[in-house]
Amino acid sequence: MATKKVTVTIPEDLLEEIRGEAAERGLSAYIADALRLKQDRDRLRELADWLQEEHGPVTDEEHAAALAELEDLDAEHEQRRRVHSSHAGEAA
Repeated sequence: MATKKVTVTIPEDLLEEIRGEAAERGLSAYIADALRLKQDRDRLRELADWLQEEHGPVTDEEHAAALAELEDLDAEHEQRRRVHSSHAGEAA
């Protein structure tokens, strides 16, 4: 993938925190990943806004149902992580 060098201004305290977290990946890779995530969130916000324009706002009931489904998915993922971790320990 082609890259281009640019100059940006970042508050010093934020830069120091980022450098600590970027570590081995490098500052450029860390910032590129962060910008991709921000771009994805912006696109999701645009989609959410469009959906609300087309179908109206999300009701309290729909919101509660979505949160419950996310909690179920989180629980399932946590269970799978535990199973995977225990199998990895058996192999060692």
